Amino acid sequence: MAKTNLKQYFPMIRTRLEIISEISGKPHLAKQFRAWEPKRREEFLNFCSGAKGCKVLYDTFFKQILDPNRCPDRLEAFISLLLQKKVKIMNVFSNESRIAAENSLLIMDILVKMEDGSLANVEMQKQGYKFPGQRSACYSADLLLRQYQRIKTEKSEQGLAFTYRDIKKVYTIVLFENSPTECQMFSDRYIHFGRFQFDTDLEVEMPQEFIYIVLDIFRIILHNRGIAAGIHNELDAWLTFLCEDDPEMIVDLFTKYPYFKSLYKDMYSMCEDLEDIMGHFSKELEEMDKNTVQYMIEEMQQDIEALQERIDKKKTEISEKDAQIEEKDAIIKQKNAVIDELRKKLAELANG
Repeated sequence: MAKTNLKQYFPMIRTRLEIISEISGKPHLAKQFRAWEPKRREEFLNFCSGAKGCKVLYDTFFKQILDPNRCPDRLEAFISLLLQKKVKIMNVFSNESRIAAENSLLIMDILVKMEDGSLANVEMQKQGYKFPGQRSACYSADLLLRQYQRIKTEKSEQGLAFTYRDIKKVYTIVLFENSPTECQMFSDRYIHFGRFQFDTDLEVEMPQEFIYIVLDIFRIILHNRGIAAGIHNELDAWLTFLCEDDPEMIVDLFTKYPYFKSLYKDMYSMCEDLEDIMGHFSKELEEMDKNTVQYMIEEMQQDIEALQERIDKKKTEISEKDAQIEEKDAIIKQKNAVIDELRKKLAELANG
C-alpha cells in the first residue's frame, strides 16, 4: 500500500524534487543545506515535502501556530482544556525575568494573563531534568513575584491599598518532549497536576499550580492503542497534534477533528518560503546543539559531583581504618612493652 503523503491534502506542499531543485539553484541555500548533517537534511526534506508532518514542537512552528497575539483562540482552547474552565487571554507578556534569561533547555515559553487575572506560563522543554521540581518552583516563584509587583504598582497608581487577596492563580504548564526520570515511572500517565497541600487537609488557597504534560509517554500510548482508541477527547487530539509526525495519523487526526487541518495548513504555508524556513531550521539546529552540549555539561557535572562524593566517602572510610590500625598498633606496642618488662624481670629472677 502506498504511503500517505500530505501533499494530497495541502496542495501548497512541493515535491522533494522541486525543493532540491530550488536549493541547488541558489548557491547560498545549497551551502547552508550541505552544512547540515545528512539526517537533518533528510528530516527537512521529509517535512517540507509532506512525507512527514511538520515538527510542531520546533520553536519556529510552535510560536507561530500558538502565537497568542495572532491567534489567541488556539492557546485559549488548549489552556481551557488543561484547566477545565473557559479561558480568555487578556495580555501577552515578554519574558524579561532574570530566571527566564538563563541558558537552559527551554525552547519555548509563552506567558499570558487570563480574564480572571491569573497567569499561565506555557513552556516546552526538549529534555527532562533529573530534578524538574526545583526548576518549576523557581519559574513559578518568578511568575508569582512578577504578579505581586505588577498588582502592587497598579494599586498604588490608583490610590488603592494592596492586599494579598489580590493575588490570583499562577499556572506553570510544562510540556516535556523527553520526559524526566520521575515521570517515566508512570508509564500509563502523561498529565500530572500539582499544587501545595497540607497533611491535615487544612484548606488554604495557595496560588501556585503546576501541570506536567509528558509527550513521549503519550506518544507511546497513542501508538500502542492506535489513534482511534488513543484519542479519547479534544485534549488528547491537541497532544497528538503536538507530538505526532506520521502522515497517516495526522490525516486521521484532522479527519476526526477538522479544527486541526487549518493549523497544519498554516505550517505548510510557512514552508512555501524555502529561504525563510531554512533559516529558521538552521537556528533550531544550532539551539539544539547548544542545548545538547549544555545538557551534557550538566549531566557530567552531576556525575563528577557523585564521583567526588564517593571518593570523599572512601577517604573517610580509609581514614577511619587508618585510625583503627594506629589504635591497634598502639595497643600492640603497649603489650610488647609489658611483655618485654616481664621478660626482663624473669631474667633478673633467673640470674638472682
